[in-house]
Amino acid sequence: MPFIDLESNLPESTFSEDFLKRLCSKTAAVLGKPEERMMLVVKPGLPMLMGGTCAPCVILSVSAIGVTDTAEKNKEHSANIFPFLTGELGLTEDRVMIRFYALEPHQVGKKGTVMSYL
Repeated sequence: MPFIDLESNLPESTFSEDFLKRLCSKTAAVLGKPEERMMLVVKPGLPMLMGGTCAPCVILSVSAIGVTDTAEKNKEHSANIFPFLTGELGLTEDRVMIRFYALEPHQVGKKGTVMSYL
């Protein structure tokens, strides 16, 4: 169950339902996870400073079990996600950051238990 959190100083109108669906599809494909298992949250309109400027920017956090646990995997994920974000949002690569978090099954709760028991 990957968790995708996008934080941005771009306005809410930038992030339509269609954009959310495309981002979900893209990240699911990149991570090799089914879309039905994805959890996506977008937080627009935040006061943000990146690289000394408040110009439009995005921070994407990707937390998942078994697919974000090595530098090699995350390098590949990054290479596949960056073009989507820059293309969809009209940002240059220096205005996009991605953070990867490796989760263990016992760190994700669902249906009153944790993933390691499902």
